[in-house]
Amino acid sequence: MTTGKLHPAPADLAPWPDLSQACLTLTAFLPSDEEQAQTKAHMLDFIARHPEDAHRRSCLEGHLTASILLWDSTRTKVLLHHHRKLGLWLQFGGHCDGDANLLGCAWRELVEESGIEPEWISPVPVDLDIHPIPAHGEEPRHLHYDVRFLAQAGPEALAACSEESLELRWVSPAEAADLDLDESVRRLLIL
Repeated sequence: MTTGKLHPAPADLAPWPDLSQACLTLTAFLPSDEEQAQTKAHMLDFIARHPEDAHRRSCLEGHLTASILLWDSTRTKVLLHHHRKLGLWLQFGGHCDGDANLLGCAWRELVEESGIEPEWISPVPVDLDIHPIPAHGEEPRHLHYDVRFLAQAGPEALAACSEESLELRWVSPAEAADLDLDESVRRLLIL
C-alpha cells in the first residue's frame, strides 16, 4: 500500500444520489484476473438492470455495498470484526442506502463500525465480490455486490466496538488464517 493524501477531501466522500458515481468507481477498477473481470462485468450489468435502485435495500435481488480492509500504521495487522448477524470475521462495510458514492459509503461504515478515521484510503477499489446473504426475519435471501477498498490507520488509532460486532481484533494475516473467514476476506489479506 502506498501512502497518498491523508484523509480524502470532503467532496470525495460526499453522498451521490444517482448511480453514475458508482459506475465511475467500478470503471476505474482494474481487475487482477479473469474472475475479477467477470465480477466487474456482472456488477455493471446489475446496475444497468437496476438503474434506479441498485444502491438501495429495496432492490430485493440484491444491492451495492461498500467495504474497507483496515491495516494498522505498520501494515502488519488488520482490524477485523466478528459480525453479530453473520457470525463471521469480516472487514468493515455495509449498505449504501441510496448513496452511490462507494468510497464515501465505505469510509462512513468503517468509522461507524470501528471508531477509526483512517489516515489513508485507496482512491479506487482493490477487490470486488458478489456474495449471498441469507434470509433474516422478513428480509429474503439476496446478493451483496460489494466494492472493496484498502485503508491504513494512524499510529494513535483506537478501535471501538459497535453494536454490529461481537468483537474487534487486530490480527496479522497469519493469525487471521485461524479465524472463521470467508474466502473473499482471505483474498483481501494478500492484496
